[in-house]
Amino acid sequence: MSDLANKKPPSLVALSTIFVLFWLIVAAFPFLWTMWGSFKVEGDFFSRADWMNAITGPVTERQHGAPFTLDGYRGAWIEQEFWRAVVNTGIVVFFTVIISLTLGTLGGYALARSGFKYTFWLLMAALVFRAMPHVTLVSGYLLPFFQMNIWGYLPTTIIVLVAINQPFTLWMLHSFFLSIPKDLDEAAMVDGCTRFQAFRLAIIPVMWPGVVTTGLFSFLLAYNDFAVTSMLLTQENATMIPKINSFLGSTQEEGKVMYAVAAVVSAIVPLFVLILFFQRQIVSGLTAGAVKG
Repeated sequence: MSDLANKKPPSLVALSTIFVLFWLIVAAFPFLWTMWGSFKVEGDFFSRADWMNAITGPVTERQHGAPFTLDGYRGAWIEQEFWRAVVNTGIVVFFTVIISLTLGTLGGYALARSGFKYTFWLLMAALVFRAMPHVTLVSGYLLPFFQMNIWGYLPTTIIVLVAINQPFTLWMLHSFFLSIPKDLDEAAMVDGCTRFQAFRLAIIPVMWPGVVTTGLFSFLLAYNDFAVTSMLLTQENATMIPKINSFLGSTQEEGKVMYAVAAVVSAIVPLFVLILFFQRQIVSGLTAGAVKG
Protein backbone atom coordinates (compact mmCIF):
# COMPACT_ATOMS: atom_id res chain seq x y z
CA MET A 1 0.00 0.00 0.00
CA SER A 2 2.84 2.38 0.88
CA ASP A 3 4.53 1.71 -2.47
CA LEU A 4 1.33 2.63 -4.29
CA ALA A 5 0.99 5.79 -2.20
CA ASN A 6 4.56 6.87 -2.91
CA LYS A 7 4.38 6.05 -6.59
CA LYS A 8 4.13 9.20 -8.68
CA PRO A 9 1.80 9.41 -11.69
CA PRO A 10 3.66 8.77 -14.99
CA SER A 11 2.37 12.05 -16.40
CA LEU A 12 3.89 13.99 -13.48
CA VAL A 13 7.22 12.21 -13.87
CA ALA A 14 7.27 12.90 -17.62
CA LEU A 15 6.33 16.55 -17.09
CA SER A 16 9.04 17.00 -14.44
CA THR A 17 11.63 15.35 -16.66
CA ILE A 18 10.73 17.55 -19.63
CA PHE A 19 10.88 20.68 -17.47
CA VAL A 20 14.30 19.77 -16.02
CA LEU A 21 15.70 18.97 -19.47
CA PHE A 22 14.29 22.20 -20.88
CA TRP A 23 15.78 24.20 -18.01
CA LEU A 24 19.19 22.53 -18.44
CA ILE A 25 19.19 23.34 -22.15
CA VAL A 26 18.23 26.97 -21.53
CA ALA A 27 20.85 27.35 -18.78
CA ALA A 28 23.66 25.64 -20.70
CA PHE A 29 22.93 27.10 -24.12
CA PRO A 30 24.86 30.41 -23.72
CA PHE A 31 28.04 28.62 -22.70
CA LEU A 32 27.71 25.83 -25.29
CA TRP A 33 27.03 28.39 -28.02
CA THR A 34 30.02 30.50 -26.96
CA MET A 35 32.27 27.44 -26.80
CA TRP A 36 31.15 26.38 -30.29
CA GLY A 37 31.72 29.88 -31.66
CA SER A 38 35.20 30.08 -30.17
CA PHE A 39 36.34 27.69 -32.92
CA LYS A 40 34.98 29.92 -35.69
CA VAL A 41 36.10 33.16 -37.24
CA GLU A 42 34.32 36.44 -36.65
CA GLY A 43 32.68 36.38 -40.08
CA ASP A 44 30.83 33.18 -39.17
CA PHE A 45 30.06 33.58 -35.47
CA PHE A 46 28.77 37.14 -35.89
CA SER A 47 27.34 36.71 -39.37
CA ARG A 48 24.49 39.08 -40.17
CA ALA A 49 23.63 37.38 -43.45
CA ASP A 50 22.74 33.94 -42.05
CA TRP A 51 22.96 32.78 -38.43
CA MET A 52 23.51 29.22 -39.70
CA ASN A 53 27.02 30.31 -40.67
CA ALA A 54 27.91 30.09 -37.00
CA ILE A 55 27.10 26.37 -37.17
CA THR A 56 28.38 25.39 -40.59
CA GLY A 57 31.35 27.78 -40.70
CA PRO A 58 31.70 28.55 -44.43
CA VAL A 59 33.99 31.55 -43.90
CA THR A 60 36.12 29.58 -41.44
CA GLU A 61 36.45 26.73 -43.92
CA ARG A 62 37.31 29.13 -46.74
CA GLN A 63 40.05 30.84 -44.69
CA HIS A 64 41.50 27.81 -42.88
CA GLY A 65 40.47 24.79 -44.94
CA ALA A 66 38.33 23.38 -42.12
CA PRO A 67 35.08 24.39 -40.36
CA PHE A 68 36.98 24.83 -37.10
CA THR A 69 40.05 26.85 -36.14
CA LEU A 70 42.11 27.54 -33.03
CA ASP A 71 43.05 31.04 -34.13
CA GLY A 72 40.96 32.62 -31.37
CA TYR A 73 42.76 30.67 -28.65
CA ARG A 74 46.15 31.15 -30.29
CA GLY A 75 45.62 34.88 -30.61
CA ALA A 76 44.33 35.29 -27.06
CA TRP A 77 46.82 33.07 -25.24
CA ILE A 78 49.97 33.72 -27.27
CA GLU A 79 49.60 36.93 -29.25
CA GLN A 80 47.76 38.86 -26.52
CA GLU A 81 49.46 36.93 -23.66
CA PHE A 82 46.27 35.91 -21.92
CA TRP A 83 48.32 33.39 -19.97
CA ARG A 84 49.74 36.27 -17.91
CA ALA A 85 46.22 37.22 -16.85
CA VAL A 86 45.56 33.59 -15.91
CA VAL A 87 48.68 33.52 -13.71
CA ASN A 88 47.72 36.84 -12.10
CA THR A 89 44.21 35.56 -11.45
CA GLY A 90 45.60 32.42 -9.85
CA ILE A 91 47.79 34.45 -7.50
CA VAL A 92 44.98 36.83 -6.53
CA VAL A 93 42.44 34.02 -6.02
CA PHE A 94 44.81 31.81 -4.01
CA PHE A 95 45.85 34.44 -1.49
CA THR A 96 42.36 35.97 -1.25
CA VAL A 97 40.82 32.60 -0.40
CA ILE A 98 43.57 31.57 2.04
CA ILE A 99 43.58 34.87 3.94
CA SER A 100 39.78 35.17 3.94
CA LEU A 101 39.27 31.63 5.26
CA THR A 102 41.98 31.97 7.90
CA LEU A 103 40.56 35.21 9.29
CA GLY A 104 36.98 34.07 8.74
CA THR A 105 37.30 30.77 10.60
CA LEU A 106 39.03 32.38 13.58
CA GLY A 107 36.65 35.34 13.67
CA GLY A 108 33.53 33.26 13.01
CA TYR A 109 34.45 30.81 15.77
CA ALA A 110 35.13 33.60 18.24
CA LEU A 111 31.83 35.32 17.45
CA ALA A 112 29.85 32.06 17.58
CA ARG A 113 31.25 31.15 20.99
CA SER A 114 31.11 34.67 22.40
CA GLY A 115 28.36 35.43 24.89
CA PHE A 116 28.63 39.20 24.51
CA LYS A 117 25.78 41.24 23.05
CA TYR A 118 28.10 43.21 20.78
CA THR A 119 28.47 40.12 18.58
CA PHE A 120 25.16 40.86 16.87
CA TRP A 121 26.13 44.46 16.16
CA LEU A 122 29.51 43.43 14.78
CA LEU A 123 27.80 41.07 12.37
CA MET A 124 25.28 43.75 11.39
CA ALA A 125 28.11 46.21 10.71
CA ALA A 126 29.84 43.57 8.60
CA LEU A 127 26.61 42.99 6.66
CA VAL A 128 26.25 46.71 5.92
CA PHE A 129 29.86 46.87 4.76
CA ARG A 130 29.32 43.84 2.50
CA ALA A 131 26.19 45.36 0.96
CA MET A 132 28.01 48.50 -0.18
CA PRO A 133 28.93 48.68 -3.92
CA HIS A 134 32.50 47.63 -4.61
CA VAL A 135 33.19 50.80 -6.56
CA THR A 136 32.35 52.87 -3.48
CA LEU A 137 34.79 50.88 -1.37
CA VAL A 138 37.57 50.92 -3.92
CA SER A 139 37.39 54.69 -4.37
CA GLY A 140 38.34 55.09 -0.73
CA TYR A 141 41.54 53.10 -1.26
CA LEU A 142 42.75 54.89 -4.38
CA LEU A 143 44.20 58.06 -2.81
CA PRO A 144 46.30 56.34 -0.11
CA PHE A 145 47.47 53.74 -2.63
CA PHE A 146 48.62 56.48 -4.99
CA GLN A 147 50.33 58.36 -2.17
CA MET A 148 52.16 55.23 -0.99
CA ASN A 149 52.98 54.29 -4.59
CA ILE A 150 51.49 50.81 -4.24
CA TRP A 151 48.73 51.16 -6.85
CA GLY A 152 48.75 48.64 -9.69
CA TYR A 153 50.26 45.68 -7.81
CA LEU A 154 48.70 42.31 -7.04
CA PRO A 155 49.19 42.44 -3.23
CA THR A 156 47.26 45.71 -3.13
CA THR A 157 44.32 44.13 -4.93
CA ILE A 158 44.44 41.08 -2.67
CA ILE A 159 44.19 43.32 0.42
CA VAL A 160 41.11 45.08 -0.96
CA LEU A 161 39.40 41.85 -2.05
CA VAL A 162 40.01 40.32 1.38
CA ALA A 163 38.54 43.43 3.02
CA ILE A 164 35.45 43.21 0.80
CA ASN A 165 35.09 39.45 1.23
CA GLN A 166 35.71 39.23 4.98
CA PRO A 167 32.21 40.24 6.15
CA PHE A 168 30.71 37.51 3.97
CA THR A 169 33.06 34.82 5.29
CA LEU A 170 32.35 35.93 8.87
CA TRP A 171 28.60 35.59 8.34
CA MET A 172 28.86 32.23 6.58
CA LEU A 173 31.31 30.62 8.98
CA HIS A 174 29.58 32.11 12.01
CA SER A 175 26.38 30.30 11.02
CA PHE A 176 28.29 27.05 10.49
CA PHE A 177 29.94 27.29 13.91
CA LEU A 178 26.53 27.90 15.53
CA SER A 179 25.35 24.58 14.09
CA ILE A 180 28.06 22.75 16.07
CA PRO A 181 27.18 22.11 19.75
CA LYS A 182 29.40 23.77 22.34
CA ASP A 183 29.62 20.39 24.06
CA LEU A 184 32.15 19.34 21.43
CA ASP A 185 34.52 22.15 22.45
CA GLU A 186 34.04 21.42 26.15
CA ALA A 187 34.63 17.70 25.69
CA ALA A 188 37.90 18.36 23.85
CA MET A 189 39.08 20.76 26.56
CA VAL A 190 38.15 18.27 29.29
CA ASP A 191 40.46 15.81 27.51
CA GLY A 192 43.33 18.30 27.88
CA CYS A 193 43.09 20.42 24.75
CA THR A 194 43.52 24.16 24.82
CA ARG A 195 40.86 26.33 23.24
CA PHE A 196 42.85 26.58 19.99
CA GLN A 197 43.59 22.84 19.96
CA ALA A 198 39.88 22.12 20.44
CA PHE A 199 39.14 24.47 17.56
CA ARG A 200 41.76 22.89 15.29
CA LEU A 201 41.34 19.21 16.18
CA ALA A 202 37.65 18.90 17.08
CA ILE A 203 35.73 21.72 15.38
CA ILE A 204 37.39 22.24 12.00
CA PRO A 205 37.15 18.55 10.92
CA VAL A 206 33.42 18.59 11.69
CA MET A 207 32.69 21.79 9.77
CA TRP A 208 35.02 21.10 6.84
CA PRO A 209 32.13 21.15 4.31
CA GLY A 210 31.27 24.64 5.54
CA VAL A 211 34.85 25.78 5.03
CA VAL A 212 34.83 24.35 1.48
CA THR A 213 31.52 26.08 0.69
CA THR A 214 32.71 29.43 2.04
CA GLY A 215 36.02 29.03 0.24
CA LEU A 216 34.21 28.43 -3.04
CA PHE A 217 32.20 31.64 -2.69
CA SER A 218 35.40 33.51 -1.82
CA PHE A 219 37.01 31.99 -4.89
CA LEU A 220 34.15 33.15 -7.11
CA LEU A 221 34.34 36.68 -5.71
CA ALA A 222 38.04 37.03 -6.53
CA TYR A 223 37.85 35.05 -9.78
CA ASN A 224 34.95 36.99 -11.32
CA ASP A 225 35.71 40.43 -9.92
CA PHE A 226 35.90 43.27 -12.40
CA ALA A 227 35.40 46.54 -10.48
CA VAL A 228 38.27 46.09 -8.03
CA THR A 229 40.78 44.51 -10.40
CA SER A 230 40.12 46.94 -13.25
CA MET A 231 40.54 49.97 -10.96
CA LEU A 232 43.54 48.78 -8.98
CA LEU A 233 45.67 46.89 -11.50
CA THR A 234 47.77 48.04 -14.41
CA GLN A 235 47.40 46.47 -17.85
CA GLU A 236 50.51 44.36 -17.24
CA ASN A 237 49.12 42.94 -13.99
CA ALA A 238 45.53 42.56 -15.21
CA THR A 239 43.52 39.50 -14.22
CA MET A 240 41.32 37.56 -16.63
CA ILE A 241 38.08 39.56 -16.50
CA PRO A 242 39.67 42.98 -17.20
CA LYS A 243 41.82 41.35 -19.87
CA ILE A 244 38.74 39.95 -21.60
CA ASN A 245 37.14 43.37 -21.40
CA SER A 246 40.18 44.86 -23.14
CA PHE A 247 39.56 42.46 -26.05
CA LEU A 248 35.94 43.56 -26.26
CA GLY A 249 37.02 47.18 -26.18
CA SER A 250 38.94 46.71 -29.42
CA THR A 251 36.28 45.04 -31.54
CA GLN A 252 37.00 47.43 -34.39
CA GLU A 253 40.13 45.37 -35.04
CA GLU A 254 39.47 42.25 -37.10
CA GLY A 255 39.62 39.07 -35.03
CA LYS A 256 39.97 40.72 -31.62
CA VAL A 257 36.40 39.88 -30.63
CA MET A 258 37.17 36.18 -31.20
CA TYR A 259 40.05 36.52 -28.76
CA ALA A 260 37.46 37.58 -26.19
CA VAL A 261 35.20 34.64 -27.06
CA ALA A 262 38.08 32.16 -26.69
CA ALA A 263 39.21 33.81 -23.46
CA VAL A 264 35.68 33.63 -22.02
CA VAL A 265 35.55 29.88 -22.67
CA SER A 266 38.99 29.47 -21.13
CA ALA A 267 37.83 31.33 -18.02
CA ILE A 268 34.56 29.40 -17.61
CA VAL A 269 35.88 25.84 -17.99
CA PRO A 270 37.79 25.84 -14.65
CA LEU A 271 34.60 26.90 -12.86
CA PHE A 272 32.73 23.86 -14.21
CA VAL A 273 35.55 21.56 -13.15
CA LEU A 274 35.68 23.11 -9.68
CA ILE A 275 31.94 22.80 -9.11
CA LEU A 276 31.88 19.18 -10.29
CA PHE A 277 34.85 18.29 -8.07
CA PHE A 278 33.46 19.88 -4.90
CA GLN A 279 29.72 19.36 -5.49
CA ARG A 280 29.25 16.99 -2.54
CA GLN A 281 31.08 19.26 -0.11
CA ILE A 282 29.13 22.28 -1.36
CA VAL A 283 25.73 20.62 -0.89
CA SER A 284 26.59 19.22 2.55
CA GLY A 285 28.08 22.55 3.59
CA LEU A 286 25.01 24.55 2.56
CA THR A 287 22.64 22.14 4.35
CA ALA A 288 24.86 22.07 7.45
CA GLY A 289 24.80 25.85 7.72
CA ALA A 290 21.02 25.90 7.50
CA VAL A 291 20.46 23.66 10.55
CA LYS A 292 21.39 24.79 14.01
CA GLY A 293 22.41 21.95 16.29
